[in-house]
Amino acid sequence: MAAIPLDLLDQIRTLQRDVRALMGRVNIRPALDEITAGRVKIGEGGSLEVYAPDGTGIFGVGRTADGSYGVEIQRPDGSNAFTVGGTGEGSNMIRTWSRVGDVILMDDYHSPRFLGRPWMPVPLYPTKQQGTTSSTYQYGWVGGAPAHNAVMVLNISSFAGPGGGQVRVNMLPPSGGSVEVAEYDIPANKWTDKTIVKPLNGVGFLEYVGWNIAHRAKTDGTAVETRVFTAYTRNTFTAAEAPAAPAGAAAAEHQPLGAPIHSAAPSTRESAADRVEPGLRTIDD
Repeated sequence: MAAIPLDLLDQIRTLQRDVRALMGRVNIRPALDEITAGRVKIGEGGSLEVYAPDGTGIFGVGRTADGSYGVEIQRPDGSNAFTVGGTGEGSNMIRTWSRVGDVILMDDYHSPRFLGRPWMPVPLYPTKQQGTTSSTYQYGWVGGAPAHNAVMVLNISSFAGPGGGQVRVNMLPPSGGSVEVAEYDIPANKWTDKTIVKPLNGVGFLEYVGWNIAHRAKTDGTAVETRVFTAYTRNTFTAAEAPAAPAGAAAAEHQPLGAPIHSAAPSTRESAADRVEPGLRTIDD
């Protein structure tokens, strides 16, 4: 029988002890379901997704099903609750959804400095000249509000007696002065309805904008009256409705969409020792 060197047996016994020690360490390691320090980076088209036990998607961030990048939060029934990003007219937008699929909160796609929804009322108040017999312009309605949305909408109706009348609508921008939005004739002895749509050019988000509606009779001594049915601001429907930006905001508003949130340079909080280079490496336990 061949002799077995004693040092080989010692080496085998040592190897067995090391294997048992390693197995024990594996068993006592915590589960990889918690991050107590540092950052997690998902790149190269990856995503982080959370699903309910029945397979319904609840949360996702990164590359979405349509190939864009953003954030999606769904309810347990699978309906959208909150999204950032998307394609088409949803790209780069923040949207909150109702349980039946309507967007109830969003920013404006064509005018990035404004709220898109909800639409906001603009309070206008009648004066004692809401009905007048003057042949010179008198203020029938006045009011205003901070600008939440990009486009103002007015629905008004006016009546004039014999000889007809005229109506003028003015905007009072935060920069000062008065901007004539509309001026038109109203025929005699009938109600004339008018819908006025006006982008808020040169107005910043939440800057106060005043409004007045003036009217006059073309023939002195005959009556003219104006009624306001709705006054509110809404989101833009087309790119043509996007209002011009205030002078100081024009440069920032023309930055390309989709610019990176973070600089490509390493964070100053991260030292060279903290950075982990890609690839396989030896684990020193």
